[in-house]
Amino acid sequence: MIAKHCTVYPIIVPTPYNLKSFNFYLIEEAGSLTLIDAGIDSEEAWELFSQTIKEHGYTLSDLKQILVTHNHHDHVGLINRICAQQDVPVYAHSEAIPRMKRDPKFLTRRIEFFKQLYREMGCGSAGDKQIEKLKEAARKNQHQMIRTDILPFPQSGLISEFQIIETPGHAPDHVSFYDLKKKRLFVGDHLIQHISSNAIVEPDQQGRRIPTLIQYKKSLQKCLNIDAEIIFPGHGELIRNHKELINRRLTRMDQKAEKMLDLLAGELSTANQLAQTLYKGKYESEFSLVMSEIIGHLDYLEEIGSLHKEQKDGVWHYSPKM
Repeated sequence: MIAKHCTVYPIIVPTPYNLKSFNFYLIEEAGSLTLIDAGIDSEEAWELFSQTIKEHGYTLSDLKQILVTHNHHDHVGLINRICAQQDVPVYAHSEAIPRMKRDPKFLTRRIEFFKQLYREMGCGSAGDKQIEKLKEAARKNQHQMIRTDILPFPQSGLISEFQIIETPGHAPDHVSFYDLKKKRLFVGDHLIQHISSNAIVEPDQQGRRIPTLIQYKKSLQKCLNIDAEIIFPGHGELIRNHKELINRRLTRMDQKAEKMLDLLAGELSTANQLAQTLYKGKYESEFSLVMSEIIGHLDYLEEIGSLHKEQKDGVWHYSPKM
């Protein structure tokens, strides 16, 4: 069956966790299909994907390309399974490729990056424990490697009917896809209705720290200027009020930064001390996300000229600028 207009078929995989769902999207245009993201690697996701194609009168051979918003495992999960059955081009940001390919040199460099970062942030044994988790994940998760070729996005910034919009922050390779004619924006994890997206601290391919929260703020501000009637996120419900939601996220960012600045005016001076104080319940269970949140806001405060920092015995100490 060949449809006469561009249609979006959401594939929504429920989860009991706070993400609510894993979302990915089939888009039909002139009788062929594009898949934006590829969900999580589970039987339920595969069944829903297969059922969606079949219900609308298509087969896997109608799938012409897979576009990836970012490298995280819950957005690329079905790529290997799809490409084992059908030779489908997969497109992603160039920064995504060593991550999706689980390049051993990159992973080793990434572990060394975090070892130094957690030491400089005063994390002590908690940082050492996280490094061991990263080493174990590098060994255990090799099966998540994307086995097909990954093509970088065209330099034109366009692919099919979509404008490719770089939206780094949550991940260094994060992009969104904008359909100008239909005023639809596919945002991956850049914007989620019910929870804030984490700006996760990461190194670039040379092992240098990326100022992820600063990037994320700029990416949010960029999306304020996009005329989109509906936003298709990677988790939770579709978004129809993206400018209002973005303004709330930006306000909350400033509020968190001010709270940290107040704490640094007292007895606290390191990122680890801030993390333990602000996130008592989550410090151990969500250590990497908590540290990303703290480090990102410290970067932001430094960027706007509100912080002084100095290194003592290899650990960064922060204080408000007077």
